[in-house]
Amino acid sequence: MKKIVKILWWLSVGALMMFASSSSALDILRMSTTTSTENSGLLAVLNPVFENQYNVKLEVIAVGTGRALAMGAQGDVDVVFVHAPVAELKYVKAGDFIDRSAVMHNDFVIVGPTSDPANIAASKTIEEALQSIAQVEATFISRGDDSGTHKKEKQLWRKAGVTPSGDWYVDVGQGMGAVLNIANEKLAYALTDRGTQIAFADKTSLKVLFEGDVGLFNPYHVMAVNPSKHPGSRYDLAMKYIRFVTSKKGQEIIAGFRKGGQQLFYPDAE
Repeated sequence: MKKIVKILWWLSVGALMMFASSSSALDILRMSTTTSTENSGLLAVLNPVFENQYNVKLEVIAVGTGRALAMGAQGDVDVVFVHAPVAELKYVKAGDFIDRSAVMHNDFVIVGPTSDPANIAASKTIEEALQSIAQVEATFISRGDDSGTHKKEKQLWRKAGVTPSGDWYVDVGQGMGAVLNIANEKLAYALTDRGTQIAFADKTSLKVLFEGDVGLFNPYHVMAVNPSKHPGSRYDLAMKYIRFVTSKKGQEIIAGFRKGGQQLFYPDAE
């Protein structure tokens, strides 16, 4: 009996060692990204293909683009996948990121209640739409989180010559999905990327009320954390991910990703 117990003990030890060995063989790639890539459901389709192909475990941190960029600059992640070109290029110029590559695009839209109290559906430009919202002080929900969407929103208000303030302008400091839910509850307007809007279309009664302005273009880029600044970063794995999402296979996955029959993102890699 003692002999059998001893054999079973050694077998269990061996199994644990094999498990530990296989687990340690799995490389970890840390990525910070905007909430729109997560909320839309794209990463849940795209990343598992990469993980299986390269035997890599992706640890994804979905936050506002401003925070995602800061995490990369601090060396807290290895690769960054965001949508704020002006802010991205500042970090690239500072040497925080390298190998910046275009991945995909969609556009921003303004959603709101079907009643459209500011009548922005009749607007000819995004500036006119925002001016109309401010003029009637219709409730507008802002992300207020330094995300790519928030950066774009602030840029658009400036172009419209409006400084939004007062009870009608609600700064919530939350992600895109949360903003759409709040806007839905308050019968308010909000700026959103189209990908998240489509993903949440069956969860709210919000309608796309303004779209199509050239100023609403929304490009996404991926960048590797500079190993010269952060020697501990996994530049090798970051480049595998960059090559994957910009490859024919990665671009086909992005182009084929749909919600409710609608395409959410359009590939941009050459």
